[in-house]
Amino acid sequence: MGGLNAGPRARGGWKESASRLSLLPLRLFLGVTFIYAGIDKLTDSQFMAASGPGSIGELMSGVRDSSAIPALVDMALKNPEGFAYAIALGELAVGIGTLIGLLARLAAFGGALISLSLWLTVSWQSDPYYYGNDLAYLMAWLPLVLAGAAVFSLDAALAARRRPR
Repeated sequence: MGGLNAGPRARGGWKESASRLSLLPLRLFLGVTFIYAGIDKLTDSQFMAASGPGSIGELMSGVRDSSAIPALVDMALKNPEGFAYAIALGELAVGIGTLIGLLARLAAFGGALISLSLWLTVSWQSDPYYYGNDLAYLMAWLPLVLAGAAVFSLDAALAARRRPR
């Protein structure tokens, strides 16, 4: 049990089912959100530019002096377009892995790293700190890093296939 078809009644009562399914809404939200964020960046030619209004270069230049680690911003500014593609493709990979539950812990770890890097650079200056959404995303990824995707996931389906009958 625990594969793609394991529904709420697969084992135990409603409390156990609720417990097993508790991370599913978080997984769906983060997966869809990161897929959308990656696609949004990749399809926005202004954002993917090194300079100009709304560009990644302008954004990174604007947060450089207020970031927690200016050296990270300096690295991004050496090749703003490359950094933009890395973030966008990373968000897309993390979102897909999280949504379908393939290498779910690794995908969640990648999501946590992306959120941590954005918190330390782009949203670090948010005052009060809880206005910066990247910190909340970082905290949201941690349960998935720890627990993975136990239900309705390719990880669970593959684990079920490996189990001896």
